[in-house]
Amino acid sequence: MKTLNRKTAGAASYPDKVIQFGEGNFLRAFVDWIIWKMNQTTDFNGGVVVVQPIDRGMVDMLNAQDGLYHLNLQGIDKGEAVDSIDMIDVINRGINPYRDFGQYMELAENPDIRFVISNTTEAGITFDPSCRLDDRPASSYPGKLTQLLYHRYRHFNGDPGKGFIILPCELIFLNGKELKKCIYQYIDLWNLGEDFKKWFETACGVYCTLVDRIVPGYPKDNINEIVERIGYDDKLVDKGEIFHLWVIEAPAEVAEEFPADKAGLNVLFVPSEAPYHERKVTLLNGPHTVLSPVGYLSGLDTVKECVEDPQVGKYVKKVMFEELLETLNLPKPELEAFADSVLERFVNPYVKHFVTSIMLNSFPKFKTRDLPGLKTYLERKGELPEGLVLGLAGIVTYYRGGMRGDVEIVPNDDAAIVALLKDLWQSGDVRKVAEGVLAAEFIWGEDLNDIPGLADKLTFFLGLIDKEGMRAAVQTVID
Repeated sequence: MKTLNRKTAGAASYPDKVIQFGEGNFLRAFVDWIIWKMNQTTDFNGGVVVVQPIDRGMVDMLNAQDGLYHLNLQGIDKGEAVDSIDMIDVINRGINPYRDFGQYMELAENPDIRFVISNTTEAGITFDPSCRLDDRPASSYPGKLTQLLYHRYRHFNGDPGKGFIILPCELIFLNGKELKKCIYQYIDLWNLGEDFKKWFETACGVYCTLVDRIVPGYPKDNINEIVERIGYDDKLVDKGEIFHLWVIEAPAEVAEEFPADKAGLNVLFVPSEAPYHERKVTLLNGPHTVLSPVGYLSGLDTVKECVEDPQVGKYVKKVMFEELLETLNLPKPELEAFADSVLERFVNPYVKHFVTSIMLNSFPKFKTRDLPGLKTYLERKGELPEGLVLGLAGIVTYYRGGMRGDVEIVPNDDAAIVALLKDLWQSGDVRKVAEGVLAAEFIWGEDLNDIPGLADKLTFFLGLIDKEGMRAAVQTVID
């Protein structure tokens, strides 16, 4: 089996044009694939430099393969089965700014780099006032980006033609505006001056976007078959569904510089991404977030298994059609049609989407994807949506840790959240666990004990799961 690198693969080379914060499965199966398509079909001619946004990551693995990896896309497209594997060659190299801060800052000095793209999870676009300009690097993503922008501004003496087009892909509403707000906060905190602020306002564009593609990631169940098929020892094989959508709220001049819509791709440049965002986050990501812990604690491992399970499948449909769908304002037939299409994607026979991969940072995900629907449902119906509350109870129980069969449960989230849940569960009192989680304002930005009945309902489900198991709790909800 051949080693995968640019020499053995004879891969093309492109000039650095994009800085990408994040090296995970989603960006490689979505953004980098889109750039690969643009390089093939338009005159974009751009390469990507990946910046590892946290101390521990995968850039060393990327660099070991010269940024190359294979992407397996599977699904039904226009009635035809698709099972493609392509070598994606757009990543030129990866940088760990915690180890090579100088190399990271040198990116600001490259006049050909025009775009900054990111996906640092919902928790990534946050303002951390403990960050300092002379940190190497700042701990938060907006802090790192502000450091880079300020260095570029100074290096090019405020040249208005050297700004960045910034496209965040984090799944929070108005992600561009939230990121921009954080950058302004750092400009003020670090006293970077009105001239730099004006340059940022006029030379740079930070645009809201919405991304949509289900990406299961590394295909561990059939990696040997794929390796035989490609003929390379590729440790970064990625897998995604064929469906994709990128909605970018930006003017026509951005589309001219980033011609993804001209590459035959489902990329839309629109005046407002709000209606697309609300529908997608509520009816696709919302169910994803709660079905994952409920399904996992019911003995299921993939999204497809959850939807097809006679019991958990009813729970998923209840959350989608009877709870979350009722919180949206678009015409009901349109919403039902979209929800039906989401269910079809969930049971895509080609994609094995493990629920454990969805449970990364579950609390921030529930806050952005499900909590708004919970509040709206309560306001409109006068009662709590039991399916969503059970989903939250599933998350809280999953973060307890322990074992599922002979497999250890290892939550992956902010260290403070993991520590909080560990301390709460040590009390052995599900009421204290429920009230303690809901009171964690550093998670929610508010005390959720103020939501009428939520502490009681969460306590009930936590106790039922603890005594009788998740499936007993699911049956209570679907009954």
